[in-house]
Amino acid sequence: MAVRAEIVKISSDSPQTSLIKYCADQIRAGEVLGMPTDTFYGLAADPFNLRAVDRVYEIKTRSRHKPLSLLIESIDQAEELAKELSDEFYSLAQKYWPGPLTIIVKAGSRLPLKVTANTGNVALRVPNAKIPRAVVTAAAIPITATSANLSGATECTSAEQVRDQLQGRINIIVDGGASPRDVASTIVDLSDDDGHWRIIREGAIPADDISSFFTQG
Repeated sequence: MAVRAEIVKISSDSPQTSLIKYCADQIRAGEVLGMPTDTFYGLAADPFNLRAVDRVYEIKTRSRHKPLSLLIESIDQAEELAKELSDEFYSLAQKYWPGPLTIIVKAGSRLPLKVTANTGNVALRVPNAKIPRAVVTAAAIPITATSANLSGATECTSAEQVRDQLQGRINIIVDGGASPRDVASTIVDLSDDDGHWRIIREGAIPADDISSFFTQG
């Protein structure tokens, strides 16, 4: 029989320290949690725990060829996870983080290949939402950020939707209320060796804003 998911209600305005610590401890112990971000609800797991990473792919029925994006707390943390970062990266991150911009860069050697889906790249984002950032800080590791839904299905904007869609596949869901926006993050790829940038997905930040940022920069 499928286990009913435990729902942990956390205030999105002032996350309760004890509940944040509980979630961080669960992630460090290898659990995969449903969690709000500043876009859709995501699946939060320890990217250094290969069994947890496997579970994320299983829960979503996601192709193993698709890398997982990571939520981090700062540009400093990006430096720990990536190879040498470009000036463009720092300019973009300073302008749009925290916020709905995911930046793809070359992954550093610390990150398991499984997280990068053997691409050698990693997608990073500092979310503009208190719950995931507090969890990342409390866990002292980045967390995976792929959307909490079955691959190909609609993304979830509430804990109830996550529960209904992933019933029996996930043990703990953080209820931080409705998502503040219902558009995915914009993804910019800076992993090119020649320094070319490209927009992989237009989301909450318009492609024109990114283009004009680079042309002005």
